[in-house]
Amino acid sequence: ELEEHIDGWMFYRTPPASGILAKLPVVHYRSLMRATQSRLAAVVKQVRPDILHAHSPVLDAFPALAVGKAAGIPVVYEVRAFWEDAAVDLGTAREWGPRYRLTRAMETRALQRADAVTTICEGLRGDMLKRGIAADKITVIPNAVDIAQFHTATADAQLLEKYGLTRGCTLGFAGSFYAYEGLDVLLRAMPMVLRVVPQTRVLLLGGGPQDADLRALSTQLGLDDVVHFVGRVPHSEVSRYYSAMDIMVYPRISRRLTELVTPLKPLEAMAMGKLVAASDVGGHRELVEDGNNGHLFPAGSAEALAQCLASLLKNPEGWPQVIANGREFVERKRTWAASVDRYRAVYAGVLDRHGRAAGKVHDR
Repeated sequence: ELEEHIDGWMFYRTPPASGILAKLPVVHYRSLMRATQSRLAAVVKQVRPDILHAHSPVLDAFPALAVGKAAGIPVVYEVRAFWEDAAVDLGTAREWGPRYRLTRAMETRALQRADAVTTICEGLRGDMLKRGIAADKITVIPNAVDIAQFHTATADAQLLEKYGLTRGCTLGFAGSFYAYEGLDVLLRAMPMVLRVVPQTRVLLLGGGPQDADLRALSTQLGLDDVVHFVGRVPHSEVSRYYSAMDIMVYPRISRRLTELVTPLKPLEAMAMGKLVAASDVGGHRELVEDGNNGHLFPAGSAEALAQCLASLLKNPEGWPQVIANGREFVERKRTWAASVDRYRAVYAGVLDRHGRAAGKVHDR
C-alpha cells in the first residue's frame, strides 16, 4: 500500500521504478531518485511539513534537497554511514576507484547543500570536517536503544541442553554475517581458546553473505561441535538466545566503515547485561572503554582475541562490575529519549534560519 497508518504515524510509500531501463546500472539509481522526488513532492503538497528530514544514503538526500528548494522547506540530512564505504564492503565498488570517488563527491555535495547535518558518531563527524563541512552545521546524535526493551534474563535451560552449553562459557554474536564483522577471526581464535577453556562454545545468530564461507572454515578448523550456526530467528526469540550467551564478541576488522561508524549491537548487549569483547576499531572505541564497560583487543588478530577471551573465561569474578558499568553507560548516555531530544535544537535552528516558527518543534 502507498499509504499506511502504524502506531499513530502515517507512512507514505514510493512505488518501485519499473521498466527495463530502470534495472540498468547507474540508470537504476537515477530512476530511484526520480521516483522518490516525484512522490515526495506530492506528499509535501498534501502534508505541508515544516522540515524535510532525509537519511543516508545520498539517494534519499538529493530528492529531499530538490523538493525542499522548490517548496522553500529546510532540509536536515542524517548520515548513518557513507554509501561509498558500504559499497566497498559489499564488493560493488573499489576503494578510491571511479565509482567510489563519484559517490563520495555526491555525498559531499549533499552535506554542503543541507541546512543542517546530523550523524551518529564522532568518526563520521570528523570525516565531514575534513571535507570542509562547517563544524556548527553538524550535530552528533548517537545510536541508542529503548532501555525498557532490554533486560537481563536467566539462561534458557532448553537452549543450554540443545547446544551442550556450559554456563559462563558461551560466546555469542547476533547480526549480519558481512566480511567486515570479522567472524572468521573469531573462528580462527577458537582452537587457541579451547586449549585453555575446553568447554567454550559459540552461538552465531543471524546470517548473510559470509554464511557459507564461515561454515566451511568452521569445518576446516574442526569446530563443527563447538560453533553453532543458529541462523535467523523470529524477533520474539532473540532475547531467548541472548540469555544463553555469556560474552558477546564483536571482532570487526579495520576498514574505513568500521573505523568511522559505531554499531548498535554492542549497546544492545550492554543493555541486556552481557559482557562485551570488541576489536579496537574506531567505531567500537566510541562505545567501549577497555576494562570499564567492556574489553577491547587488537583488530584482525586471532591470537589477541584468543588471549582476551581466555582471560575473561578464566576470571568470571571480574565480570559483574564491567557488566554493571555497561548497563549504566547505556542508561546514562545512549537511550532513545536522550538522543531524540537532541533533534529539538537542530530543528529549531533550521526553522529559525528560514524565518519559520520554532515553536512548532514539539513532542509527537
